[in-house]
Amino acid sequence: MAQHNVSMSSPAHPGSYANSNSNSCSLPGRLITADEIRTARLDLIPLRVEHAADMAVVLGDPALHTFIGGSPDDAEMLRNRYRRMLAGSPDPGVSWCNWVVRLREGFLSSSRERSQVEGSSGLVGTVQATIGPGAEGPLAEIAWVIGTPWQGRGFASEAARGLADWLAAQGMRTLVAHVHPDHGASAAVAAAAGLAATGEVHDGEIRWEASP
Repeated sequence: MAQHNVSMSSPAHPGSYANSNSNSCSLPGRLITADEIRTARLDLIPLRVEHAADMAVVLGDPALHTFIGGSPDDAEMLRNRYRRMLAGSPDPGVSWCNWVVRLREGFLSSSRERSQVEGSSGLVGTVQATIGPGAEGPLAEIAWVIGTPWQGRGFASEAARGLADWLAAQGMRTLVAHVHPDHGASAAVAAAAGLAATGEVHDGEIRWEASP
């Protein structure tokens, strides 16, 4: 979505921008709780079904689907999607962690931006991580999306970096993201999160990887 200045990677969880497994993720011998993550301007808040109405506003631009296909979900569709995902991954070795991204009030730059944020309760996007076993130890595949009205201010990079740092602190040995080769904005976010493009292509998307 580079031509639309859209900061978005392919969803880490199949069929959803943001899913939840009771806001917890498992690793061998321990359970990881999706804690709130605070960055310079943003709060990453563990996803709840109740976020669906606001997220339908945030994710309502069809341009967000330019590279991943599909169309925006309305609030009820998102509620149903989030409820289904609360049951967790069908693979017992894989867990999902999810957050909504909230912009703190002090960083609103205009009355228009304040109006836009008020319409979504301050939410501007989502980040997510799919956690499972990797060749070198625990692996997390990450994804992000920032709604169109809030792009161009570095929120996606800041949220992805905050998520990457949090995952590293939880013991992840490898971070992965998949980005369409024409999606320059999302490639920039992946680089800001410390990932580097590899030569591997999956379903037409480039695998980006880091070892925290």
